Amino acid sequence: MSRKAETKSQSVPQAPSSRTAASSKAASTVAKVSKPKAARKAAATPLEDTIGYRFSDPVLLERALTHISALKGAQGRTGSYQRLEFLGDHVLGLAISEMLFESFPKADEGEMSRRLADLVRRETCADVARAIDLGASLRLGASEVRAGGRSRIAILADVCESLIGAIFLDGGYKAALAFVQRFWAERMRKPARPLRDPKTVLQEWAQARGLPTPSYREIERTGPHHDPEFRVAVSLPEREPAEGKGRSKRAAEQAAASELLSREGVRADG
Repeated sequence: MSRKAETKSQSVPQAPSSRTAASSKAASTVAKVSKPKAARKAAATPLEDTIGYRFSDPVLLERALTHISALKGAQGRTGSYQRLEFLGDHVLGLAISEMLFESFPKADEGEMSRRLADLVRRETCADVARAIDLGASLRLGASEVRAGGRSRIAILADVCESLIGAIFLDGGYKAALAFVQRFWAERMRKPARPLRDPKTVLQEWAQARGLPTPSYREIERTGPHHDPEFRVAVSLPEREPAEGKGRSKRAAEQAAASELLSREGVRADG
């Protein structure tokens, strides 16, 4: 070999081994992946810390918290939480149904239906929303803020469902189920009210005695528009009407029915 050829051969750089190349590539990948994770952690909202779930798509979370009053024009319907609320309502129903099915193996369809109705009702969803301080994270228009929208039961319940819908879209059913289990499991084990509500018990009690269906009448509504209190009377033939109060008309009717049952010596839970 000539001196010129030998020199050229020595100057050619040696290719790295396949193991060295793979290690270099892996290190590069780790560096690229770890940086976004740190950024997501730093950007986590107080609400995400409270609920124990981090959104991959923060736009979903923002939409879930946006009331229509915070938007303008055609953007309002699709940019607010309304569509996510629709989805979350059904995801919540499915998650609670699965939890009931697994937790109460001896319960019949009727009992599970009553438990389900209690756990997905508006008041329960609003209670969960208050537990995670959801009102503080809401995006509301100025008029809705002045009207006390952050504490309104209807808004809190709706946004709680929209949050579940957003978690479902972002992380799938397992993530949504984990959220529901975290905040509904104790409520499932210890119902806040009798499984058979006083109105149902009173109606069945009246029918068993040949009496007509109890009639309810709103007597008074007091308090601010965003947080009213209702007073309702329930009547049956040949009996003095009974009254009840509540933050919703339904709650007041339940209280009135419970009062009449108590007067007649009937347990409100049947």
